[in-house]
Amino acid sequence: MAEVEVEQQPPEAPGNPPPGKAYPEEVRFLAGPQSRLAELLRVLRIAWEFVRGFRTLHFVGPCVTVFGSARFADDHRYYALARQTAAELARSGFTIITGGGPGVMEGANRGAREAGGRSVGVNIVLPHEQASNRFVDIVLTFRYFFVRKVMLVKYSYAFIALPGGYGTFDEIFEAATLIQTGKIKDFPLILMGVDFWTPLLDYMRAHLLAAGTIGGGDLAMFHLTDSPQEAATIIRDAAIRKFGLKYAEPIRRRKALGE
Repeated sequence: MAEVEVEQQPPEAPGNPPPGKAYPEEVRFLAGPQSRLAELLRVLRIAWEFVRGFRTLHFVGPCVTVFGSARFADDHRYYALARQTAAELARSGFTIITGGGPGVMEGANRGAREAGGRSVGVNIVLPHEQASNRFVDIVLTFRYFFVRKVMLVKYSYAFIALPGGYGTFDEIFEAATLIQTGKIKDFPLILMGVDFWTPLLDYMRAHLLAAGTIGGGDLAMFHLTDSPQEAATIIRDAAIRKFGLKYAEPIRRRKALGE
């Protein structure tokens, strides 16, 4: 009998389901109208995720959110860049918040801890469970992506994107959209990994800007650098001079409120 050659499929990335397969909870959530009771219970579950996130992150201080791929090992240059940049920001008094996973996220959390700063991970429940990296001081785990994304934006004075995939692009462009539409202030958006991001900015300039689908100011909101010191300076100056951030005592918890 002739042998049949089977095409080898690339291994699945940690934390990702097989292509085309959705998560059962998300399938139910987005499957259209359901019973009134089921919809009510889901709204309450979502509300509780928001409340839990707000109660925890209310006390972490001014944050900088770092986005980037989970697929880089700790010997990769982008891991090292995230680590160095987070350390610079931590020394300036910022809390570093990431998605809590491996790769760039771990590098940023690690740099913050090593510099004596606070390190927060905002994790997501996945079928192939993504465990929090060991360098987070505070970890929150959410079921819904949109709740997690609110937490990554709400407490931050700046956003840093290192090279990544769909998730990283989604997060940095959502931040850009919120700034463009005036939903949040024009916090710094910093792209680190010049060789990775330059072709994208060139494309945006040659096609989006040329076609009039974005304006010059929309493109100018991105800062491109590979210098941790420059990134920290941009963020620190914007937070203090532009947004009035001051060094002060942290917000105190109130026992009467169960904090």
